[in-house]
Formats: sequence, structure tokens, C-alpha cells
Amino acid sequence: MSSAYARIAFTSAVRAEQRRRGSDSLYAQAISDTPVPDALLGARETAFLQTRDGIFQATVSEDGWPYVQFRGGAPGFLKVIDPQTVAYADYTGNRQYISTGNLRGNDRVAITAMDFARAKRLKLLGRAAIGEDPALIAHLQGEGARRRRLSRRHHQLPHGRQRRVVDGRRRHPHRPRRLIPLPQTH
Repeated sequence: MSSAYARIAFTSAVRAEQRRRGSDSLYAQAISDTPVPDALLGARETAFLQTRDGIFQATVSEDGWPYVQFRGGAPGFLKVIDPQTVAYADYTGNRQYISTGNLRGNDRVAITAMDFARAKRLKLLGRAAIGEDPALIAHLQGEGARRRRLSRRHHQLPHGRQRRVVDGRRRHPHRPRRLIPLPQTH
């Protein structure tokens, strides 16, 4: 566990709960005052992140409410820009813009990347910026990406869910389509 992560996540209320339940000694080293350069993404974390096909992103509303949203794409959609910055193209989905609005009001973000098959995860806590630089967007969309209009047909599923068919492929209706948060790990 990263001490940078523990310093953010282990608030005084969390530490009090750890003491109450007897797990505080397990995490004492993680929150020591000794500076450790562990807030950087190394080769192992980079490889893990860049092979994911989805992440869970949490933002906070201006009223303090958490909001968790799945973001996905082909493996490699998440790019490690440098040891403290990850980025991905975040396309418009259902046009509610909850995550984007939250990030414009409060730049704190949490990302959980999962490898369900191996029961591994990586959690990132940081601050996000929404970038609209065309060169960065092109880089995040991948090689050979092109903008085009797609014909869309919606199919009603049980319980009110919809499935979108785009160019003969089924897609979830909330598949990301447009903006770019840039989480910066701390």
C-alpha cells in the first residue's frame, strides 16, 4: 500500500475506527511521516492500468455526495502520460454530465482499476483536469481513430434498460463518447 494513498484515505475518523477494531498497528507504517516516493506510477502499475478495459471513477458533487461511474473502452484506452498522470478519452454517454459537472466544481477523483480474473486492483486518488486539446484527444483516442457519425438504433430490454446497436455492434447506451478527465495521482 502506498503511503501517499494511506495519508489521504486514513483520515482521523478512519484511524479511530482502525484503533477501535484493532487493525491500526497493521497500517501504522503506511502513514509514517517518513517521505516515500510512492505516489509515482512505476512500470508494474503502468502495465496494469494500460491493459484494463474499464475503470470505476468516483467524483464528488458540490453538495458533497459521491458519484461512481464506469468508464471503459478497448484495453489501452487508459494512458499513463507520466508517473503522476493518467488520461483517457471520456466520450458523451447519456448526456447527464454528472461526472464532468462534478469535476468542474471539485477536482478530486478516485479511480479503481480492476483485474477481476486475477482478483487484483489498483486505486488512484488525485485531482482531475478536463482537457480539450485536439492533439491530446487524438492521442487518447488511439491510432487510426476518426470522427464519424454512427447510425444508432435503441432496443428496449427488460426492466427499462436499453441496448444501442452501432454499426451492427451492440453497445451499452451509456458508453462514454466525448470529454477528457486527466486524473493526476498524488
